[in-house]
Amino acid sequence: MEWWTWITYVGVITALIIFPGPVALLCTSHGLRFGRHRAFATVLGGGMASLVLMALSALGLGAVLATSETAFFVLKLVGGAYLVYLGLQAWLTVPRSPMEEAPAAGPANRQSAPALFRQGFLVGIGNPKDLLFFAALFPNFIAIGEPQLIQFVILALTWLVIDTTLMTLYATLGSGLGRWFDSPGRMRAFHRTTGGLFLGAGGTLIASSDNR
Repeated sequence: MEWWTWITYVGVITALIIFPGPVALLCTSHGLRFGRHRAFATVLGGGMASLVLMALSALGLGAVLATSETAFFVLKLVGGAYLVYLGLQAWLTVPRSPMEEAPAAGPANRQSAPALFRQGFLVGIGNPKDLLFFAALFPNFIAIGEPQLIQFVILALTWLVIDTTLMTLYATLGSGLGRWFDSPGRMRAFHRTTGGLFLGAGGTLIASSDNR
């Protein structure tokens, strides 16, 4: 792989990853509720989901989904349903101040790192369009005449580093907003806003299933 090809790839994926999506929204939300350090588990979950989708695309499942309308339809429904679940969960959350939302406030508000990791992973893995995205993206940056495995590893690790860095920034942004959300009213507005965005994203994903 030529160095300029890699530089181009870095520019392309940075522009794609920095655009806020469901994982970025979840990282921001967890950064506010649990703090930047705990939200890093969410970031890692989203990054692991990306690696799984990259591997599946490399194994040809992206092409399978492109030709199998039923598989694509089912995966979109599952991903959309999970986003709707997160939206309802956020919408119905009882508003508390950031201090009350902190894990030290009590067992009800404690979420373990594995739980946060799982949420990040499920949101990241829930969009089958990413399979098609990786399947369509990687061929443009892989030299056919060179060993493909090492090129794939380079592309995947580059994605993981940039994705983790940018999602950590979203979590940090959420954590930094904590002092502004010092009243139940503002926390309620935050939960309703994030819940509405998750519901909208999930509904859009489910609705787009009809366009098969």
